[in-house]
Amino acid sequence: MTDSWASGTVFGADLHLELRGSGLRAGLMDALREAVRTGRLTPGTRLPSSRSLAADLGIARNTVADAYAELVAEGWLTAQQGSGTQVARRAAPRRPARTARTTRPVSRQVTYNLMSGRPDLATFPRAQWLKAARRALTEAPDDAFGYGDPRGRVELRTVLADYLARARGVYADPDRVVVCSGFVHGLMLLGRVLKARKVRAVAVEAYGFDEHRDLLTQAGLRTPPLPLDGHGARTGELARTPGAGAVLLTPAHQYPTGVALHPDRRAAAVDWARATGGLILEDDYDGEFRYDRQPVGALQGLDPERVVYLGTASKALAPGLRLGWMVLPRELVAEVVEAKGPSDWASSALEQLTLAEFMRSGGYDRHVRSARLRYRRRRDQFVAALAERNPGIAVRGIAAGLHAVLELPPGTERAVVEAATWQGLAVDGLSRYRHPDAGPGRRVPMPAADGLVIGYGTPSDSAWTGALDALCRVLPDSA
Repeated sequence: MTDSWASGTVFGADLHLELRGSGLRAGLMDALREAVRTGRLTPGTRLPSSRSLAADLGIARNTVADAYAELVAEGWLTAQQGSGTQVARRAAPRRPARTARTTRPVSRQVTYNLMSGRPDLATFPRAQWLKAARRALTEAPDDAFGYGDPRGRVELRTVLADYLARARGVYADPDRVVVCSGFVHGLMLLGRVLKARKVRAVAVEAYGFDEHRDLLTQAGLRTPPLPLDGHGARTGELARTPGAGAVLLTPAHQYPTGVALHPDRRAAAVDWARATGGLILEDDYDGEFRYDRQPVGALQGLDPERVVYLGTASKALAPGLRLGWMVLPRELVAEVVEAKGPSDWASSALEQLTLAEFMRSGGYDRHVRSARLRYRRRRDQFVAALAERNPGIAVRGIAAGLHAVLELPPGTERAVVEAATWQGLAVDGLSRYRHPDAGPGRRVPMPAADGLVIGYGTPSDSAWTGALDALCRVLPDSA
């Protein structure tokens, strides 16, 4: 028999065998050996009974039984009364030899992670999330299992509109909310829309994520930098930024410097948008986490028709949920929905329904309050340790968020980052976030600044003390 195959059942899983050659028994034995040799059948895997496999292959049961018996004698399989036929434990697959081409370069192991941009993942509220997921799944309407509205589930859009109005001062109604799979996805969609609107440039803060600038550049947009100082982005210079039809800002807590945008500069940004028809893209990435007073409200409340508000569950819960949202000016909703596509392919409907239930039940508020207290304690421990062991090192941006900036002596940033690497400590230098056109001698002159961006919210509780100790060891005593 030539080129014959079947799918047998192994505890409900498919077993694909391809029989080649003129003899049925020899072909079956070769197919089973090859499946074990390549690792498709792993040691301990239970094979179908001879009756079941014979029926799937359309051959005699005795042929299968004889093939099994011979492979048992060869050591490929084992057979025990009551346990059936299994792949032998010693029948390990052969691995290809490594070559210089496939060998990865050796890198130092990271023992402690103080990179910014994510929360303590160990504190994800698993039990509460599971409870919300069970209830959401039980109550989900049948249409939740279809392709869905490209704006996202109405249940989530409704609860988001209520929460954002209450907690962040956002003017929202469900029809203006579009669910996406995170900030990057939202920015990608907005880049397409802005390009289609003939926008040539999106101004960005002189310090920020290069990944965000790259997304806009890939959309065909220039990203001229706005200078920064102790009051945030100098939005008064938007009028002198050629071709800018939009601006990307982090007004509640500038990333990474940590300053809040001054009220006068908030007003200047809105005035520019109204006068020019421009748009403000507001990244409210960690707006809930302010420690010394009430959180700074969203800029969107000043003019909902000129500001696109973007938020996510990445900092409050976990980035792995891939859930974010945009609150759009009414005239922009249809264009963003068209850019997203005809169905909601980006975010799982069940995850959306679970988050909606988690927020509706009060679980989200309780988790945020608990996390805020926990991160504030981390921040206080962080500041106290530096004051004791590294006096004179200035700490900036600690009023909010999950990260802070440490000012270093001029010319020392690279050496400190390298020393941290040797200690197994992952940290980021401040210069990583500086716009290529900003800095001494650049188009946007700014003083050189050496520093570290420290994500004190990243380590688990068990790793926090060790990470803090490793950081203090690599820092200079003073600046």
